Amino acid sequence: MKIGCHLSVAQGFFKAGQEAVRIGGNTFQFFTRNPRGGQAKALDYKDLELLKKLMAEHDFGTLFAHGSYTMNLCSDKPEIRQYAKDILKDDIDRVSKIPNSLYVFHPGSHVKQGVKAGILQITEALNDVIEPDNQVSICLEGMSGKGTEIGSTFEELNEIIQGVKYNEKLGVCLDTCHLYSAGYDIVGDLDGVLKHFDEVVGLKRLKAIHLNDSMMPFDSHKDRHEKIGKGTLGLEAIKRIISHPLLKDLPFNLETPNENEGYKDEISLLLD
Repeated sequence: MKIGCHLSVAQGFFKAGQEAVRIGGNTFQFFTRNPRGGQAKALDYKDLELLKKLMAEHDFGTLFAHGSYTMNLCSDKPEIRQYAKDILKDDIDRVSKIPNSLYVFHPGSHVKQGVKAGILQITEALNDVIEPDNQVSICLEGMSGKGTEIGSTFEELNEIIQGVKYNEKLGVCLDTCHLYSAGYDIVGDLDGVLKHFDEVVGLKRLKAIHLNDSMMPFDSHKDRHEKIGKGTLGLEAIKRIISHPLLKDLPFNLETPNENEGYKDEISLLLD
């Protein structure tokens, strides 16, 4: 099983990899830049080479590079859409240089323009940025559906994917908290949810999972992560998710409200 958590790379990727090993993980997630935006720090290729060796030594799974929260490819303001597209292009280039990493980002919020207009703007941006020889797995994150978020339904995620010309490497990262809040009953009917995903998007597009419990009730359309076993999903449901035959070989990363020692305890709990 490949499991980890969100870690800071402020002191370098190798240090983050060492920390992942210390807390019992064999993958980790990191922000490509400040989560609120801004210029990305230059890559240190010696540091990345050390990370690559550590990942091989400890049989790491795929790393998650998470895009900035300020990215909104379907903003109602053209300058914000352009800013998001510039970040996306730069991030994809950076991730291509980081060992065995995929890229995850929030599709965006249409800001009352309507879902159709928002999806069109997202697909136009992806078509402008994704080159025919792209080798980076780019993952749309499934959302909880709060406000005017796009991507809380499998149909919306698929419509974006199908609207992108070079979509061979385009996939989905599902978040257990978001799924439950969006109205997909992964506690009571996990098999049914996965069957529906396969019918609409295709399980071959499912590349990664954010593993979170939820503070909010089912179908609340609210995004509040909770520690594993302390929320409305519960420990048993989360253990069924990570051991499910269709999911167990995917990389999982925790985004629960924890410090690293808390993540260590959660990883131990899930591997027990």
